[in-house]
Parts: sequence; structure tokens; C-alpha cells
Amino acid sequence: MANIIVESWETFALNVKLVLLFSIPFVIAFLIPLLAPLPSFTSLGAIFLRSASIFTNLNFTTVAVIFAAMFFSLLFISLAFVLINLIVKAKKTRLSISKRVLLDIEKYIGRVFLVLVIYTIALLIANIAGYLIGAQALLTGLVGFFAFIPIFYAPNAIVIDGRGVLHAMSDSIRLVAKKPTYFVIWLLLATVAISVIDFIFVSILGVYAGYAVLLVVSLLALPYFIIFIAEAYMRRFPILRH
Repeated sequence: MANIIVESWETFALNVKLVLLFSIPFVIAFLIPLLAPLPSFTSLGAIFLRSASIFTNLNFTTVAVIFAAMFFSLLFISLAFVLINLIVKAKKTRLSISKRVLLDIEKYIGRVFLVLVIYTIALLIANIAGYLIGAQALLTGLVGFFAFIPIFYAPNAIVIDGRGVLHAMSDSIRLVAKKPTYFVIWLLLATVAISVIDFIFVSILGVYAGYAVLLVVSLLALPYFIIFIAEAYMRRFPILRH
């Protein structure tokens, strides 16, 4: 299993300029909620909304700003997912990205966006339900974990195999069930890596570390872990495992 970790790093290193370029949408996506007039905060390289503040001060303007910020954030995240997956696809198939694929990017982005919207809605419902029953963190965490399984490989299935949204999500469930090791390694590795990055920057910058961690995670950690998933997805083809 260490092989996929190394291969993912090699793909990242060999295409670092493209990866950094294609990761800019991640930075934009994470900045949108921060720049919007919302009660948000950064933690471990991610943006979180203070849901208690939202529920107690909910109005039409707040709802509109939340949905607008989420829409554009998810759109930029979808763009980055598609572009980075295309890097792995080109490397593994040893073929340049065809003109037809480039013309289909809009379709891929739309499908990945829909997958992320479905996941976001599931989290929102869990968050609201958890707030009402007094188990917000627990319920949101459980739903977030189990709902993540259908979307783990979904962007890869969409970009690499041109699958539709529902087929991509069902493929993701099937692949995670068939080979859960990659899923578990990814979770553990991502948790450790982001925690270490957060610890280093907090030690150096203190309370100002949040934005630095967000930038590093957006440009380096997140792209690497997307490449990891794409590499794992491509391994279902024996001929493309090396």
C-alpha cells in the first residue's frame, strides 16, 4: 500500500506546476465563505460556519448569502477536482487530453458539482436535525462519514469514465466496499498530514495560523489527496497499476 502513497507523490511532483495552477480554485472556494458576511471560522485547513449563530439570527439575507457562498465555493471546488483528475488520467493512459475531453469539461464540472451539492445537502439536513435534538456534532459527523463513501470515487468515475452522477456514486460505494484499504489509508493519512500542518503553523504563527494552514492545505495537501484517490481508482485496471 505504500506504493500508492509514493506514486501519488510522484504524480504530484512531476506535475507540480499544473497541480498548483489547478489548485487555485480551491483557494478561491475557501476564501468565498471567509469574505462573505457570515459567522465562519477556520480549523485544520477548512472553513466552518457557526451554525448556532446562524440558527439564532436566521433571516432571508443570511440564507441568500449562505446559499450564494456555497454555490460558488462548490463550483470552484468542482473545477479543481476535474482538472486534477485529468492530470492523473493523462499520466496513466499515456495520452494527451483530447479536444473532446476539453469540450466535455463543462459537463464533468456540472456532474461533480451536483455530487458535492448532494453531500452538502445531507450535511445541512443532519446539522439542522442535530441542532433540534441536541446532538448536532454527533449526527453531522456520522452523516458526514457515511455520506462521504458514495462521493469518495464519484468525481473520478465522472471524469475518467464519463459516468453519470448516480452511476458514479454507486460505483464509489462498490469500490470502497470491494477495496476499503485505500479509503481507510486516505482517511488516516489525510487526518495525520493536515493535523501536522496545523500543529506546525500554530506553533509558529499562533492565532494567525488559520489562514496559512488554509493556503497550504488548498495548494498542497488537498491536491495530493485528490491525486491519491484518482490513483486508487485507476488501480481497478490491472494494466494501469504501474
